[in-house]
Amino acid sequence: MRTATLGPAERAAALAAMAERELDVLVVGGGVVGAGTALDAVTRGLSTGIVEARDWASGTSSRSSKLIHGGLRYLEMLDFALVREALKERGLLLERLAPHLVKPVPFLYPLQHQGWERLYAGSGVALYDAMSVSSGHGRGLPVHRHLSRKGALRVAPCLRKDALTGALQYYDAQMDDARFVLTLVRTAASYGALAAARARVTGFLREGERVVGARVQDVETGGEYVIRAKQVVNATGVWTDDTQALIGERGQFHVRASKGIHLVVPKDRIHSTTGLILRTEKSVLFVIPWGRHWIIGTTDTDWDLDKAHPAASSADIDYLLKHVNTVLATPLSRDDVQGVYAGLRPLLAGESDATSKLSREHTVAHPAPGLVVVAGGKYTTYRVMAKDAVDEAVHGLDQRVAPCVTEDTPLLGAEGYRALWNARARIAARTGLHVVRVEHLLNRFGSLAEEVLALVSEDPSLGEPLAAADDYLRAEIVYAASHEGARHLDDVLTRRTRVSIETFDRGTRSAREAAGLMAPVLGWDEGQIEREVEHYEKRVEAERESQRQPDDLTADAARLGAPDIVPI
Repeated sequence: MRTATLGPAERAAALAAMAERELDVLVVGGGVVGAGTALDAVTRGLSTGIVEARDWASGTSSRSSKLIHGGLRYLEMLDFALVREALKERGLLLERLAPHLVKPVPFLYPLQHQGWERLYAGSGVALYDAMSVSSGHGRGLPVHRHLSRKGALRVAPCLRKDALTGALQYYDAQMDDARFVLTLVRTAASYGALAAARARVTGFLREGERVVGARVQDVETGGEYVIRAKQVVNATGVWTDDTQALIGERGQFHVRASKGIHLVVPKDRIHSTTGLILRTEKSVLFVIPWGRHWIIGTTDTDWDLDKAHPAASSADIDYLLKHVNTVLATPLSRDDVQGVYAGLRPLLAGESDATSKLSREHTVAHPAPGLVVVAGGKYTTYRVMAKDAVDEAVHGLDQRVAPCVTEDTPLLGAEGYRALWNARARIAARTGLHVVRVEHLLNRFGSLAEEVLALVSEDPSLGEPLAAADDYLRAEIVYAASHEGARHLDDVLTRRTRVSIETFDRGTRSAREAAGLMAPVLGWDEGQIEREVEHYEKRVEAERESQRQPDDLTADAARLGAPDIVPI
């Protein structure tokens, strides 16, 4: 395989190469579905390019609940096919495709009624486990278990005694969603895909009714490229309708945006060894273990304002705190909230006005010759969506194309991960890092952790943690810029790391140190460092201000108070 580096030189070379010759497939959109589509296409032997208007995973795919799950609540909706499909994908990711990134996570479901609820919920969880095993890829997770009230309080002492009569505990899986997408893009690049972020499609090329490529603007330099392709795949999620409008084709379906917000609180605020899943009047609420933190989410409300920066309002935050506090012995307050993030789910519009009832299924269409659109779905089934999109694109290619192979194509970092994990104590002794640091790197980079450790070997100061965010090593910041396509400070503090939601200062105290580490890689002078820091601080303040607003309209207006792009 080729190098999987996504540094500044590789980005420039990819844009130039895309404009030099006609591609088989051009993917528009750098979220999980677009990245998965690029990997699917290139591993079938197709010449492939992928462009993203902002940073990789900067939209929906970095702002999810960070779960890889079958969707237990879809069983209640009798959507067995969706659950079975998702459980198979969960198993593949855990066992074969990305064991370094996707990890098991336990959840406790408190029961509030005697008798019938245990039978009803227990039957559902038992079916969930059975479907997982029958998929052929579910044997790696423990099966569910029934707990008495005393047993439940033993694993989750945070719960109020009067909030449950007993509980069920079952397992799903989780990952860092932005890191997962980045790894998909890098894996696609390692097989020969050309990848460029901060490259915005401004229009489509047409010959008659046929779409034959796209005009792409380099957002960083202002340069423009004409990229020709036999098939273009629109995988832009909640922007699907906007992208379709560039060719005057709305398409055969409509995508609506549903806003989901999440709170991040320190680990010590909720005393539990397991995650929680709670039922609300509208949906379900998760309390998810996240390193030294908990993620609490999510809401599910219609959103028709700014798609790039969905804002969490004060009402959203109060909603989550209110519902989680109904079961906690020690209630949470606003002061406990370290981070807040909001994301938009792309839902296929249906008859119901309630977004929680809109379809989580995906669809693929060919609205014009040369153009494929894929939309809807859920994060867990990205690989199936990508396969269906490429299958559809292949129909428009005048050549024989191999079938999908991504079910057997591990992501970068997966190969050798388990062997390195077993050797983590020896790696720690060799590098001088604490074994906990080595484990952290292995669970973020897999076998690519050796590339990060090489930076530390060259400059031991990079083996030190960030002063104000000591979960992350300084080397990870340099690596983000040199290997992972980070172009701006916001990319690093928000997506390559999670400093922006894992610290009470939202990353502002780490901003200058991180910018200084990125500067030599990206060629920044002191003026650009200052602009990057200033931009990041304004973004954080705009988000804080939006979270003080009473509703979506005022929150959106406040969030838009910060500029989007840092001038260079």
